Amino acid sequence: MRALTVVPGRVGSLRVDEVPEPTPAGDELLVDAVAVGVCGTDREIASGAYGWSPQGRDRLVIGHESLGRVRHAPPGSAFAPGDLVVGVVRRPDPVPCGACGRGQFDMCRNGRYTERGIKERDGYAAQRWTVEPGYAVRLAPTLERVGMLMEPTTVVAKAWEEVERVGRRSWFEPRSALITGAGPIGLLAALLGVERGLDVHVLDRATDGLKPDLVRALGATYHSEDVEKVTARVRPDVVIEATGAPTVVFGAMAGLGPYGILCLTGVSSAGRRLTVDAGAVNREIVLDNAVVVGSVNANLAHYSAAAEALARADTAWLERLITHRVPLDAFQGAFEPQGDVVKAVIELN
Repeated sequence: MRALTVVPGRVGSLRVDEVPEPTPAGDELLVDAVAVGVCGTDREIASGAYGWSPQGRDRLVIGHESLGRVRHAPPGSAFAPGDLVVGVVRRPDPVPCGACGRGQFDMCRNGRYTERGIKERDGYAAQRWTVEPGYAVRLAPTLERVGMLMEPTTVVAKAWEEVERVGRRSWFEPRSALITGAGPIGLLAALLGVERGLDVHVLDRATDGLKPDLVRALGATYHSEDVEKVTARVRPDVVIEATGAPTVVFGAMAGLGPYGILCLTGVSSAGRRLTVDAGAVNREIVLDNAVVVGSVNANLAHYSAAAEALARADTAWLERLITHRVPLDAFQGAFEPQGDVVKAVIELN
């Protein structure tokens, strides 16, 4: 069968290879791949900046935003042939640390976790793959065209959970939320905010085109001004930051409302220096009892929450997020998409 593979750390090594057919262990599912989504992590791996191969091998099968259909399920697995599924990305470390031992492998303390398509485990960009039943999540049949959005939705499901847990330290009835960034993470964060009944605002650089249209179709408000102007007008109770742009990050910190919570999901590039009035930012955060928290990855509870959120969503709106669909032979089009880009997907069968 064919799979998209890369040599981590080697520029220009991404290619389609013939690889052995997977043989499921006795308790594993055999899955026919439908598609994989491509995100910034995949592009970093393809550029040689990131990633680890399985032990004893040079090449890694890439792809962590999976979608497939069960071909074979062992008795007692709770799955059946034909089920639409995604595979969980992370596996707990073998020690395990306290967090991994309690099912919170997204919070691994010692870094010995592995990740499908990223760190020491082959990913899902293959025509067939296997997965343990405990790390497979069933999706509603209506999500066949958009189910590869599941993994990025788990990221924002966790972010919202973090916000709500922090908020519960005292009385907490948020009314307004600002999402910075209108890429897949930002738009899905906005979706979950709307599903929570909040007055949602989305900030991005685009002044017209698909992104503003998608935000307005959710019933949210779109902004393309400086973050300081938007936060001064909105005074958000919650900010989900999905750009990683340092100026936006610190602008969001400074613009939090009283008891505001800022959840950082975007990863910044190192080396950018800013002049920041750190004393003023610290003063505002302390005097307003505000909180800044980082969030990344997801555990099984977040996968379940994401599956429920996508099942509630308008599938026509979700389909509009996928702006580029390419076959495996044309995978380059997903790594270097042209035009009004939101989400690129590689179709595998």
